[in-house]
Amino acid sequence: MASAIFRPLTELDGMQPRWIDGRLTKEIAAQLIKPNNRLSSFERLEIYNRVYWFRVLDCLYDDYPGLRAILGEGRFMKLATAYLAKYPSTSFTLRNLGQHLERFLREEPGWIAPNEQLALDMAQFEWAQVLAFDEGARPPITPDDLLDTPPGKLRLGLQPYLSLLDLNYAVDHFLIAVKKREADILRAEASHTPDAMPQACRRKRRPRLPERERIFLAVHRYDNQLYYKRLEREAVAILRAIGNGQTVKKACAAAVAQSTSKVDWSAQIQEWFHDWSALGWFCRRELVR
Repeated sequence: MASAIFRPLTELDGMQPRWIDGRLTKEIAAQLIKPNNRLSSFERLEIYNRVYWFRVLDCLYDDYPGLRAILGEGRFMKLATAYLAKYPSTSFTLRNLGQHLERFLREEPGWIAPNEQLALDMAQFEWAQVLAFDEGARPPITPDDLLDTPPGKLRLGLQPYLSLLDLNYAVDHFLIAVKKREADILRAEASHTPDAMPQACRRKRRPRLPERERIFLAVHRYDNQLYYKRLEREAVAILRAIGNGQTVKKACAAAVAQSTSKVDWSAQIQEWFHDWSALGWFCRRELVR
């Protein structure tokens, strides 16, 4: 039943007439579902097949506006179909649909040529937003939790919804431009002026693809809102080391030792930790699985 439902539709959005081994699909359908006085077994099974694909494609369409803008609508839908054919839904929640997308793009980079790295960066960035919006949270560390533990022994955990990204393109600024364009088009569609939409669409060109730019991003949520912010390379190194189980002292020392920046690291690190604690990024290490 699952194999029948997960098979991609035909170009006319119907169920495939032939089964994987060449038999007529209607023969397989007859083994799975009974006909009724209005629909054959094939037609009844086709309803589930179509509804599955319409729903999952619609979900990926909404979750990846940046990747859509990079590839174009047509190429994105072909990519999404190929991806879901190889990695169909295995979760009770649709939010997990994109969990294997980056892996798929690395396995089959032809779908994103000639902008492979840009597309991979965007796929990481947009999946991190899904996690930030919906992943669980642990009780945050409070100042009282830190008072009696010296930095040389202090180990912290990072919230599960926090993602730290090392990217090669300014996908954050590009995605803002994409969403602004889509919002402008939506406002034009809602206009009471009959010819507003065609004129608006002609004026709103596809955003220019970003140039290469090494950036470090933290994608997280605060007060039930999604946020992403740029970080310094050293800040990301500290957070990743803490997330990997190093003590706060070792994490900071290693990041500073590899840096070429000439700053007052004591004051800078103190400021970073104040901000990260206020955002609730830290939790008890023993609570992290």
